[in-house]
Amino acid sequence: MDSDFVAVILAAGLGKRMKSSLIKGLHPLLGRPIVWHVIQSVRDAGVGRVILVVGHQEDRVRATLGSGVEYVTQKEQLGTGHALLQTQDLLQDFQGDMLVLYGDTPLLTPRDLGGLMEAHRSVGAAVTILTAVVDDPTGYGRIVRGRRGEVENVVEEKDATPEQLEICEVNTGIYCFRAKEAFPALLQLGCNNTQGEYYLTDVPGLLARAGKKVATVVSPDPQTVSNINDRVQLHAAASFMRNRNLAGMARAGVTVVSFETTFVDVGVVVGQDTVLYPMTFLEGNCRVGSGCVIGPNVTLRNTVIGDDCRISYSVVEDSRVGSGVTIGPFAHLRPGSDIRDGARIGNFTELKNALVDEGSKIPHHSYIGDTRIGKGVNIGAGTVTVNYDGRQKHSTSIEDGAFIGCNANLIAPVTVGAGAYVAAGSTINQDVPAQALAVARNRQVNKEGWAAKNRGTK
Repeated sequence: MDSDFVAVILAAGLGKRMKSSLIKGLHPLLGRPIVWHVIQSVRDAGVGRVILVVGHQEDRVRATLGSGVEYVTQKEQLGTGHALLQTQDLLQDFQGDMLVLYGDTPLLTPRDLGGLMEAHRSVGAAVTILTAVVDDPTGYGRIVRGRRGEVENVVEEKDATPEQLEICEVNTGIYCFRAKEAFPALLQLGCNNTQGEYYLTDVPGLLARAGKKVATVVSPDPQTVSNINDRVQLHAAASFMRNRNLAGMARAGVTVVSFETTFVDVGVVVGQDTVLYPMTFLEGNCRVGSGCVIGPNVTLRNTVIGDDCRISYSVVEDSRVGSGVTIGPFAHLRPGSDIRDGARIGNFTELKNALVDEGSKIPHHSYIGDTRIGKGVNIGAGTVTVNYDGRQKHSTSIEDGAFIGCNANLIAPVTVGAGAYVAAGSTINQDVPAQALAVARNRQVNKEGWAAKNRGTK
């Protein structure tokens, strides 16, 4: 980690254009808050110390992001320059450089930040600005240069002249400052502008007029330095980031049948030679092994999948799945499910907090809850483990090699011993010994001629 740099992320604002009760920085983007992506990019660029300037919904931000960053509170939102000034006490003894950026730029790459930091050091500037040249500069501050190309000022769009509005080199809001130069300049800021705020963008101009060196680095890809102001831009950022991540997976040996209809959260790991079919959602902390076929129409959430699995038209949540497992179509594995190697979970089967050991099969139309199933067990269609008595949940145990016939109800707590059989249509409310046959149903009675007499016909 680079101890000569500290990162300051400005994230105190509400983000009114999001039209939300949730502050902008906490809106989810590929499974993580927007500001989380900025923090991660900073860390991946080698900066170990990260300070977050917070304001609106401070407690919620702290609870979401945890103790991995330092926090400074901007009690009144008086502008971006005022926000950075709140870190002065925390950094009063710091002699290095500050990487300053906003909490709504989640597409930043470590390469963007690393290039800026390296250039800043190499030229010995008081401030180095990451700029971008764009076709449509609407909404951005403009980089105003002198006759020799030197930076004279950064002008916010609302304060720009018609001539300045024609400038296509824009300020991304990402800077490197020499700390000992930045804070004296921040103390000189005024608020004589249309917003009545203390602009951080005024600091480069102050430094330039004081004879300090102001440098720039032009971003190679303007899209990676763009910020998010509303939900349309959030959607665009999600599409860009998703395609970037899927392209990385594809280059690493994963077949993505449709980039447009495959949705993978950041941090998800997928193994080589796995195929992701359309309408696959891999959410949260997911790991998928190699040689799997996932989809179509599959949601995996906080789930680990082994190698060589086949999952289609199903939902698996907060569960573990071994290797060589088949799931679906139309299965739902609820939290706490643990499916061991070679097991099969068939269509219209629901599991909750269930262990299914190696080679066992639940082919179709069953509910298995709070249950431990041993190895080599066959569960017939329509089987229900009756785990809830209206007050509390109870467990069922089905031991190795047992056979459960169709339409069986196993009323928990109950154990079916190893190698035992439960006859189809039985309701079992007592333990079944190993190797026994349990039959729990009324004897069939046929009443001859009953139907003809009771049809109601005259």
